[in-house]
Order: sequence, then structure tokens, then C-alpha cells
Amino acid sequence: MRIGFVGLGHMGGPMAANLLKAGHAVTAFDLVQDALDAAKAAGATLAASPRAAVEDAEVVITMLPAAQHVKAVYLSDDGVLAGVAKGVPLVDSSTIDPATAKLIGEAAAKQGNPFADAPVSGGVVGAQAGTLTFMVGADETLFETLRPVLAGMGKNMVRCGETGTGQIAKICNNLLLGISMIGVAEAMKLGETLGIDPVKLASIINTSTGRCWSSDTCNPYPGIVETAPASRGYSGGFGADLMLKDLGLAVDAARSAKQPVFMGALAQQLYQSMSQQGLGGLDFSGIIKLYAKQSGAD
Repeated sequence: MRIGFVGLGHMGGPMAANLLKAGHAVTAFDLVQDALDAAKAAGATLAASPRAAVEDAEVVITMLPAAQHVKAVYLSDDGVLAGVAKGVPLVDSSTIDPATAKLIGEAAAKQGNPFADAPVSGGVVGAQAGTLTFMVGADETLFETLRPVLAGMGKNMVRCGETGTGQIAKICNNLLLGISMIGVAEAMKLGETLGIDPVKLASIINTSTGRCWSSDTCNPYPGIVETAPASRGYSGGFGADLMLKDLGLAVDAARSAKQPVFMGALAQQLYQSMSQQGLGGLDFSGIIKLYAKQSGAD
């Protein structure tokens, strides 16, 4: 299948590479030359603009940093909607607010293009391994049409409902993730300060009722989980500034719906503090450093 792919960053680059491995023909665009070079080396054909990337496409996939980039890529004179043929399905895997997803979906529908919002979970590791989970907002027919394509990049495809519901699922999941990581960091740091071996504490938590992904897979205390970012200086993984962005999306959505998110708002403030201290490029599990500062530790 001919796929137009726009956005070749830490997530989009590996996703496009996996589509190529699955036998698809990919025409790609990005603003960063290194990303284009990597895509070309993987076998992609390069395009000079989003419009050019999708002109011959049978499916279009975008993976972009934020809502303003999605709007620009889809709605500009040199964008996706200006170049794509009528009837071609469009998939946006960016993490953005549900309102923007619905806006793009409506604009696409006006010219006869079905649109799905399909944000992902699994991080860079999942993107590289082709094991992402896609949370898809689309009607049943479009979902089934897209399933074989998404299978080239992920293991799990879940239809959440109509357009925009994929984004709702993503921001709710990441709201909980941000909160749970803070809870694990707080518990681990308290245990260390009170005198228990952190390895033993983590072992107890991970076989008890406090167990969660933030404790057993991405524990924020160094040396607990060998493969976690905490054990390599908080490099790689899911950046704290990205978590801050996603918490902002959740808090803004909650505000518009007049739905309280007490812990989400506090989590947003803590990640904002982390970012202001110049730590936003670290994995979000580096939030434990805020507790280290309070105790005077490194």
C-alpha cells in the first residue's frame, strides 16, 4: 500500500520504518533533515512538503508534536487536505486535544476523506519494536480498513468510539500515568529516607497492592529496574516536558467539561516545577529528583 507519512520524530521515524518493513511504500516529509535522511536510508521516498507526501497516497498517517502542528499540516495551503485525493483515509497519531481532532475530522469530511484520531501508547521502545497500542477514534468501517496498516506498527488496536475518542482515551491514560509515577517516586523516596533498602521496598510494592506500571516496569529509583530510564540517568523513555504537555491537555479538557481533576492539576504543577528546573528533557520518572532536592540528596 502507498502511505504518505508526515512527522518523522522519535515516534514517527520508527513507525514509518516499520511500515516499510511490512512491505508498504512510504513517501515521507519532515522539517528536520536528519529525520529525512534516516527515512531515506530505511527505504522511504522523500517529499518536499506535506502536500507532496500525500498526493499519491492510499492512506495518510501523521505523527506531530502538538495541536498547532496538526492544524498547520492538515489545513495549510501546502498541507495534507490540499494534496490528498478524495476518499483516502487520514490517520493522526499525534497526542492533541479532542476538540482539534474533531476539527480536523470535520474539515476532512467536507472534502470526502474519512479521518481517524489514533494516538499511541508504548513510547519510543514500542515504536521501534512495532508493539504500540493504538487508541482509535473512528467509525467501525474506517477502523477495520485501517487495522491492517496499524498492525504494521503496533500489536493492539482499540476502537474507542467516534472521532475524538482516541484522544480522550490517551489523555485519561496519561493523566493516570503522571499521577501514579509521582506516587511511586514519593513512596520510594520516603522509604529510603526512613531507612529501608529501596530494592527491598520495590520488591514488596511489586508483590503488594501498590503495584503498578510505574513501580514494576519504570520504577523511578535508580537500579531497581535495569531497563528503566532511571537506571541510565533518566535518558530515553517519555520526556517530562511531554508528560507536562499531556497533563495540560487533560486539565484543559476537564476545565471545559467542568469536571474536577484535583490530583491531575497537582501533577501538572509538579511537572511544571521539574521543567522550570531544567529537567524537562529527562524521562518523566525523573520527577523523583524533586523529592531528592527536598531531602538534600543528589
